[in-house]
Amino acid sequence: MLSVDDRRILLKHFLAALAYRTQKALRGAPPDFSAFRVAPQVRTPHELIRHMDSVLGYARTFFVGGNYRAPVLPDFAAAVAHFHETLADVAKHLEIGTQFRGITAEIMLQGPFSDAMTHAGQLAMLRRLAGSPVPPENFVFAAVSAANLGPDQPLPVSPDKDWPERP
Repeated sequence: MLSVDDRRILLKHFLAALAYRTQKALRGAPPDFSAFRVAPQVRTPHELIRHMDSVLGYARTFFVGGNYRAPVLPDFAAAVAHFHETLADVAKHLEIGTQFRGITAEIMLQGPFSDAMTHAGQLAMLRRLAGSPVPPENFVFAAVSAANLGPDQPLPVSPDKDWPERP
């Protein structure tokens, strides 16, 4: 059984993986990608980033209480930066030992953290649908670091050389 500290370390690493995968999905995207709408009632990448910010802000309420509503930022880069700020703040509460309020580490993982990771995958899928697929890599060797939760993520350590669906 994992200790409370071990669970927090794993959750923080999960947030680092979220930061890495989100930036991987955004790196090299065409300039108009943020407004790409694949169909009516489907979120654009800009809307997805705001929703991911909202999901993590909601997660933060389980540490600090209150409510959270992600700001509407007209600039995509600002929305991405704000998402990373919210992500880092949630990680800070894990690191400093802020007590969970009415939730466990496992529920935090299965709920808001997994929800946010799902949306990172949606960003990658939208890239493919927009005609600009994300290059594959072996994530086992990715340089994911709990010390790096910002938008400046490293390039792939082990990109797949064989990419049959390369555009």
